[in-house]
Amino acid sequence: EGQRICKIIRDNSRKMSDLIDDLLAFSRLSRTGMSVSSIRMNELVWEVFREVGESVGTASVDFRIGDLPDVRADKTMIRQVWANILSNAVKYSSTRENPKIEVSGQIEGDKAVYSVSDNGVGFDMKYKDKLFGVFQRLHSPKEFSGTGVGLAIVERIVSRHGGEVSADGKVDKGATFCFSLPLEPELK
Repeated sequence: EGQRICKIIRDNSRKMSDLIDDLLAFSRLSRTGMSVSSIRMNELVWEVFREVGESVGTASVDFRIGDLPDVRADKTMIRQVWANILSNAVKYSSTRENPKIEVSGQIEGDKAVYSVSDNGVGFDMKYKDKLFGVFQRLHSPKEFSGTGVGLAIVERIVSRHGGEVSADGKVDKGATFCFSLPLEPELK
């Protein structure tokens, strides 16, 4: 019984540590200075996908990436955007027999628009407004791990760059997350 209780304490301590780390990262985003440089987006997305694969396993994922437009932005922050979106795509499509993730991008006017689509569990569009809020989760922690801060971090970073985020999904039909970045940075 003592070992069972110690395991519960240890597991909850890890969850609390993850939550605190995510909250600290979220709060720092408003104060952190930005260092703008040219980003070769295809290279960055492949790097991040490999990193995500090392931590959660992506061997069975059919991962496809189109020709993504390059931009000028804070590379560290944009890396975090890709890490959060791609890890979510892997996580929420992991229950599928043949998980698929497709990354695409194009230039629309004065913005580069990127999208990540998966064939995962998706979500009900009536809850779309909750997706980018802190602590807003559409699935229970028992179904999928996470703190509910990742997409809020994505929204904050993209907003600081002068871009926008959006999402579209259907339950059991997958989801698509999009974000835009100005071709000429409008840093906030």
